[in-house]
Amino acid sequence: MSIRATLLMVGMAMLFSAVSAMADDNNVQVLFDQGHNQRFLIEEKGVLQLSDFAAVVRSKGAHVTSTKKVLDDSALKNVTALVISGPFESLRSEEVEAVVRFIERGGRLAAMLHIGPPLSGLLAKLDVYHSNGVLHERHNVIDSDMNFRVTGFSGSPLFDGVPQFSAYGVWALEPGKAGTPLAQTSAEAWVDLDGDKVLSKGDAVGAFAVVVSGNLGSGRFIVFGDDAIFQNSHLDYNNSKLADNLAGWLTGL
Repeated sequence: MSIRATLLMVGMAMLFSAVSAMADDNNVQVLFDQGHNQRFLIEEKGVLQLSDFAAVVRSKGAHVTSTKKVLDDSALKNVTALVISGPFESLRSEEVEAVVRFIERGGRLAAMLHIGPPLSGLLAKLDVYHSNGVLHERHNVIDSDMNFRVTGFSGSPLFDGVPQFSAYGVWALEPGKAGTPLAQTSAEAWVDLDGDKVLSKGDAVGAFAVVVSGNLGSGRFIVFGDDAIFQNSHLDYNNSKLADNLAGWLTGL
């Protein structure tokens, strides 16, 4: 074999090795939990499903999978980011602890509420708390006072290029000392504390957080008070941009 041919083969081997190393570096794994009676799934194409959001995450170069298995250390091994969207069943206490360990060692969690109680245990571990029901708004209403556009942001990169987004039944969130509100309602939103379905003296009125973030150990989390934001039928221009920004946050790419 000539020296020139040998050098060419060595160069190709080095290039292949570099490409392989880059592929390993970009081996980003995003896992969607679907083991807690979720109704809205990444494999389904219906209007309320999450297939389009999953496609956005894949467009960032991530490997996107789902699981119905128990969330334990084995299931979360090698996972970059975990998405828990719209569970109807609560995580077991041991699953909560496994997710906390996952974040602490550098993982990223995005959690979205459809109903609050199934995520209460996990959120409490993150020092985040939710209201007793969905919010009512008196500004930027879409078609009912529980469906409205959110325009109040704290300056997070999550909302770069997003002047507003639409929420459809969103729970108020309260971050603890280490959490940060990222998006909030107008000052005239209200929570129906007494359950009479009308604004009355016993209700809470004010600007409520609907997206919060925080750090835990080496990892980070974002909690959305609504899961419908990222459903197929609700990915209008602004919600799609928010989905793209969230996908970038999940993947770190």
